[in-house]
Amino acid sequence: MQKAPAARFARHLIAAAALVGFAGLSVAGEVEVLHWWTAGGEAKAASALKATLQAKGHTWKDFAVAGGGGDSAMTVLKSRVVSGNAPAAAQIKGPSLQEWAAEGVLANIDDVAKAEKWDSLLPPVVANVMKYKGNYVAVPVNVHRVNWLWANPEAFKKAGAKVPATWDEFFAAAEKLKAAGIIPIAHGGQNWQDFTTFEAVALGVGGTEFYKKALVQLDQGTLKSPTMEKVLTTFKKVKDYTDKNAPGRDWNLATAMVIKGEAGMQIMGDWAKGEFIAAGKVPGKDFTCAAAPGTAKAFTFNVDSFAMFKVKGDDKVKAQKDLAAAIMSPDFQEVFNLNKGSIPVRLNMKMDKFDDCAKLSSNDFVATAKSGSLVPSIAHGMAVSSSAEGAIKDVVSQFWNSDKMSAADAMNKIAAAAKMK
Repeated sequence: MQKAPAARFARHLIAAAALVGFAGLSVAGEVEVLHWWTAGGEAKAASALKATLQAKGHTWKDFAVAGGGGDSAMTVLKSRVVSGNAPAAAQIKGPSLQEWAAEGVLANIDDVAKAEKWDSLLPPVVANVMKYKGNYVAVPVNVHRVNWLWANPEAFKKAGAKVPATWDEFFAAAEKLKAAGIIPIAHGGQNWQDFTTFEAVALGVGGTEFYKKALVQLDQGTLKSPTMEKVLTTFKKVKDYTDKNAPGRDWNLATAMVIKGEAGMQIMGDWAKGEFIAAGKVPGKDFTCAAAPGTAKAFTFNVDSFAMFKVKGDDKVKAQKDLAAAIMSPDFQEVFNLNKGSIPVRLNMKMDKFDDCAKLSSNDFVATAKSGSLVPSIAHGMAVSSSAEGAIKDVVSQFWNSDKMSAADAMNKIAAAAKMK
């Protein structure tokens, strides 16, 4: 990263820390935070949270577990909780929050929520995810749009192609990129990345009502429909335009391929934007952000959040509550999301410091919330139980990697996997 942006980022952190305010050292405590923000833009965002807590006099104990989708982190967390040594906060989201809360291991943070007026600051659909039996047990950090297509304008110019708005246009552009010696689509062959692509195809080919019935309600008739077969056929066709080195590649390395112009496009959530920004790239000039093909009037959301675990000791409880309040503060929301590539979860936040991609995301978030086209991301833990999600995700990757499984076979396997509760 260039020195100027780095210096600017440091100034942002100092400003945020000062605005949040310093707490007396007499109540300073340690706060251990489990997260998987280890890539460039994400790591900077995590640093903002650390700076905010240290400004309150607390000690930050970083518990970072690498692995984009967070699967590795969840395995580590389970062993810690079972042994009675839970961290103060852990990055958990969606229906998984309810599962952890049902185990009786999460702390009630209603006092912080009431003092900070969270109910009036959060969209109800988000607030409800953060609650268990009406009580806040987690705090949201941001809103990610998952259905993005990232493109390198120079690569498209070289290929004489245009950024696609439909799946037919996608494959036409992919052919031109391929002919120009450019990898059409940067992909990392990991199951959560396969699932992210599948989700975008399902939304783009089937539409929001199909998406809700199939991937949120897990309706058996919809899962076994001709539309689902078309979704799977289109999804598999995308693989033809990835490169042979895709298996096992981390998502941020796939993003780097687009940044460098080695690849023309990537289907990935807006955390990818953090990588472009960290590389000193400018939206609209050095890279293009567009809704994934066929999804311009829809929005798959992924809300990062921290579950607060029960901890012992007044100092640790105080540090934990300060962490919760700091996460929702306007200053942190701005600094964090500017670096993460996401948008603030707080309503009525000023967006003047955000780039055009974020402004588009924010506008679409509000519009789709009103139109009913705002849907939870199944690929990122927001839509269904972890068991159903995992089972469907496994089938999707098996289909992606198999030369023998037909779309009809995959459709039946997905329908069977959806019965996992």
